[in-house]
Amino acid sequence: MQSFIAVVECGSMAEAARRLNLTPAAIAARIRGLEKELGVPLIQRVGRTVKATEPGLKILDRAHAVLRDVRDLRATALNDAPVGEFRLGASMSTLTGLLPAALDYLYDTYPKLSVFVEPGTSSDLYHKAVTQNLDAAIIVEPQFVIPKGYDWQLITAEPLIVLAPTSMADCHPHELMKTKPFLRYDRSVWGGRMADRYLQHHNIHPHERLEVDGLMAIARLVARGLGVSLVPDWSPDGLDDLRLSRIPLPRPAPTRRIGLLWAEYAPHAKLAHTFLQAARRAAAHNVDN
Repeated sequence: MQSFIAVVECGSMAEAARRLNLTPAAIAARIRGLEKELGVPLIQRVGRTVKATEPGLKILDRAHAVLRDVRDLRATALNDAPVGEFRLGASMSTLTGLLPAALDYLYDTYPKLSVFVEPGTSSDLYHKAVTQNLDAAIIVEPQFVIPKGYDWQLITAEPLIVLAPTSMADCHPHELMKTKPFLRYDRSVWGGRMADRYLQHHNIHPHERLEVDGLMAIARLVARGLGVSLVPDWSPDGLDDLRLSRIPLPRPAPTRRIGLLWAEYAPHAKLAHTFLQAARRAAAHNVDN
C-alpha cells in the first residue's frame, strides 16, 4: 500500500522508488502483488506518467487510513516514541523561515526521528490535519472555530511590513504602495487576504504589476527593483543578503499569527507538542537576531 500511494502521489515509478529508497523493480513487484491480492488493476500509464485506475482511486483514501492506523498503533504501543514518520505540514513561507531551525531543535530531542514535510497553503494543510492525514501543521491562525479535539497554539506573530529596495528605506510605506509598482501577495492564501484587507481599509489602490504566492519569490523580485510589496515580516535565511528594506506600517499593524495545529488525543500528540516547543525556540531565536 505504501508503494501504491507513493506511485500515485509522485506520478512516477522512479520517483516513488527514490522516495522509499527502493528500486523501481521492487516498487512494481509490490504493486503487482497488491493488484493480485485485490483482483483489480490499480495503476495505469498515461503518457510518461503513472496514474491510479478507477479502482485505485476508490481505495486511495482507505490505503492512507490503513497506513496511518498502523503507524499510530506503533506509536501507541511504544508510548509515543518516535517510530516511523512524523508527518508535518508547513506553509510555504515557513519552509525557508521557521522550519529549518525548528527541526534542528527537534532533532536535539529525537535524533533518530523521521519527519515527512508536506508543503502547502494554510487552507489545504488545515484540512489535511483535521482529517489526520498529517500529524500536525504549521499554519496561519484559522479565522473560525476549529473542531473539538483539535488545538492550535501560537508560535510567532509577524506584523505586515512593506518590502522595498534599500534606496526607498526612508519613504512612507503608504506612499510607496500608492506610487510604486506593486507586487501583490496572493489573495488565495490567508496572509495575502490580510494584506488585501489592509489596502482596502486604508483606501490604497496600488499599481499592481503581478500577484504571486511565494514570499521568497516576492523578495527577490523586490530586490531586482521590480516593485514593492505588502507582506508578513517573516525571517528566512538569506533575506538579509538581498539588501532589502523592511519598512514597518503605522501602528497598530495587522499581524499574521503562525501556529501549530494538531489532534489533541492522537498517538503523536506528545510529539506534536515537542515540535511546538522547538518551533517557539526557533522563532524566539529569529527575533533575538
